[in-house]
Amino acid sequence: MRPPSIAALLLLSALALLAAPSRALAQRPRPQPQLPPPSITEYEPESTLVVPENFVERAKFPVVDFHGHPPTLADPETIAQVVAAMDRLNIQVMVQARGSSGERLRGQIEAVRAAGVEDRFVFFTTLDLRNVGPGSGARIAAQLEADVAAGAVGIGEINKGFGLGYTKADGTRLELDEPELDIVWETAGRLGVPVFLHTGDPAEFFEPLDYTNERWLELAIFPRRRFNDRTRYPSFDDLMAERDRLIAKHPNTTWVLAHMSWYTQDLGRLGELFERFPNVYGELGAVLYDLGRQPRFAKAFFERWRDRILFGKDSFQPDEYPYYWRVFETEDEYFDYYRDYHAFWKLYGMGLEDPELRAIYYENALRIIPHMPVEGFPGGE
Repeated sequence: MRPPSIAALLLLSALALLAAPSRALAQRPRPQPQLPPPSITEYEPESTLVVPENFVERAKFPVVDFHGHPPTLADPETIAQVVAAMDRLNIQVMVQARGSSGERLRGQIEAVRAAGVEDRFVFFTTLDLRNVGPGSGARIAAQLEADVAAGAVGIGEINKGFGLGYTKADGTRLELDEPELDIVWETAGRLGVPVFLHTGDPAEFFEPLDYTNERWLELAIFPRRRFNDRTRYPSFDDLMAERDRLIAKHPNTTWVLAHMSWYTQDLGRLGELFERFPNVYGELGAVLYDLGRQPRFAKAFFERWRDRILFGKDSFQPDEYPYYWRVFETEDEYFDYYRDYHAFWKLYGMGLEDPELRAIYYENALRIIPHMPVEGFPGGE
């Protein structure tokens, strides 16, 4: 092996000198408070920063909420309450992603039709992935065919139990790329309905629960969100690799990854996923806390991938939607997120332009969901 050149040695020395101050800073003893410190739940400093504030109660363009979780839409009163909230927020169509099948699915479809608001909702079916064994795939695929014939326009939300909790008939973990289910995903592709897949949870939930974990508070509050026991759960990366093998097997199926695949803390990784799989989309539910802390990089990402991103909220809390409009539509600085145990940091507006807003709010959903109502959208009949 040739010894390094003098130029290379000088470059390494320079880099070492540049790195030295940051290492010294990290190793410097932290001064200790002279008063009893508060607990993490007690410390709630009030910002004294005075900056322009632009609260956005209604989205700039009509919205499709791809990840809607309203109550079961089975009676006129519930339907009217949900529609009233949608009207205030400018949500034109909500996907009922609280998937249902058979009579429960048909009952909701009939209820919104009887209420005269069939143009405001579309419905996804669900899959029974418990105790999968020989013959299960054909049975599930047949139910999917029946539900699509009854009016379902997608599959999902398939929850995180798929990959983390569901077991096969023989007691082993049901892996995401289980061959028995290939017929189900092939059927979805043939029928032209998207598969809305929630895999895992944030990567931090799979990491050790120590004081360097930035989701420590949430994990301390909700023990069931801890997936760091490798004797029970695969690692985050292994789970996502399993999911990617599933997608690779079914290139003719449209996959929508809930929560942007939990890659919003590493958007470069999500971009690589989009590059690799042109049939994959990302959905925005419950990841606003990550986007709002990196507004410039996130904006550039949205500009690059605007045709692959779908708006979704997840839990149906009408007072929380305006936080999304504010992050997407304004350039406001340093404002609160709506759940402090998700994010102890502040958010910043991304200031998206109209082409990006239109794409994520409704255009992409209208393109990939079959039989979508178009009334109420720009250009709709």
